[in-house]
Amino acid sequence: MTGSSITAVRTRGRWIEQWDPEDEEFWREKGERVARRNLVFSILSEHIGFSIWSLWSVMVLFMGPEYGIDPAGKFFLVAVPTLVGAVLRVPYTFAVARFGGRNWTIVSAALLLVPTAAAALAMEPGTSYTTFMVVAALTGVGGGNFASSMTNINSFYPLRKKGWALGLNAGGGNIGVPVIQLVGLLVIGTAGAAHPRIVLGCYIPLIVLATVLSALYMDNLAPVRNDTGAVKDAAKDPHTWIMSLLYIGTFGSFIGYSFAFGLVLQNQFDRTPLQAASLTFIGPLLGSLIRPVGGRLADAYGGARITLGNFAAMAAATLVVVYASAERSLPVFLVGFIALFVLTGLGNGSTYKMIPAIFQAKAVARGMAGEEAAAYGRRLSGAAMGLIGAVGALGGLGINLAFRQSFLTVHSGTAAFVSFLAFYAVCSVVTWAVYLRRAAVPAAQVAPAAGAAEAAAEVAEGAPAPRQPAYADV
Repeated sequence: MTGSSITAVRTRGRWIEQWDPEDEEFWREKGERVARRNLVFSILSEHIGFSIWSLWSVMVLFMGPEYGIDPAGKFFLVAVPTLVGAVLRVPYTFAVARFGGRNWTIVSAALLLVPTAAAALAMEPGTSYTTFMVVAALTGVGGGNFASSMTNINSFYPLRKKGWALGLNAGGGNIGVPVIQLVGLLVIGTAGAAHPRIVLGCYIPLIVLATVLSALYMDNLAPVRNDTGAVKDAAKDPHTWIMSLLYIGTFGSFIGYSFAFGLVLQNQFDRTPLQAASLTFIGPLLGSLIRPVGGRLADAYGGARITLGNFAAMAAATLVVVYASAERSLPVFLVGFIALFVLTGLGNGSTYKMIPAIFQAKAVARGMAGEEAAAYGRRLSGAAMGLIGAVGALGGLGINLAFRQSFLTVHSGTAAFVSFLAFYAVCSVVTWAVYLRRAAVPAAQVAPAAGAAEAAAEVAEGAPAPRQPAYADV
């Protein structure tokens, strides 16, 4: 073990002073155990955060005619948390470096009590629509949890393990969506649609539990420092915005469909609240469970290849949904829509694997090696994840607004699905053009920026990046 690795787990309170996961001996003897413990409790906190973020996808199922809110108003109500959560992802990302991963997990978990308690006070007929909007907006703090959690776990794991680890972290968080929908189904099926506060009462003790366990068992990484330069560098890099576009297509679709599924079933297929609740959890559940598989496939075969194939499959599934929506065939619609959920989960895993690989490759293309290259990759990929996660979450807002407009104008979701189909086609073309297409160019003719971009493509595909790339992205 190297000298730096001997002290790599020296702690001060709950702060780890040095951390070198790329050192295989350190990782095998001490690092993996510490990283796994932090991953477990990160997943718990993020899971509850996702449940609270998606709270209003469940609450609207309890809102019968006595609430006086039409379908368009309900779609807007579930869209507001998406917007707030997307915006909060940026400061939540930087909070990890400013306060420490453990410390911020404690704060962000405790903050979930605010929207939960507010909903318990507001959830009754006669409450104004404006009040509902404000209370729904508060649940956006749950969406911010994802960004801080992913940034934190990204720092704990070596590059070769990031796809699986980030997939587990995100998948365990994502599964909070179907879990709260199952809780809603259980309450509607037993106590009836007049008792939404039971759902909220279930979550308050869970939030307290997650906060306490985070305080007891998680760690802060001292080497992860606040670096505004990293934010600026990540924002200037075109790959940050290209990956943001792709993440809109995967995660934006997942969260948007999760929030809207029950309302689409109610308004297009005339399902009752109980009937809708009995179906809404299936897609988010499968999409969440499959996400680590997407990361594992990306580790093995390359993120770009898996992502391209995934977008092509999403387009095919959307064609099925468009047909079923036009024909109002519920069985065919469910097959196509649930397939979409599964594919969004796979794509979430593969796109997030690409982010650290891209920046690691850029370091190699600049002549770095070993811990220097790993530190550069962690520095920029951590900052980029906050931006990419924020922009990607805005895709959920776009989906709910598209549904709202579609039901307002044509009283159907078909037009919205057609627009989603076009977007998946764009994502497919971008993935192929930036990360998979090759144009043979002599190495001497490759500009430095192009060389770095190609190196990113090489690693994103799973191939080792040459120091002097022989091809350039065109």
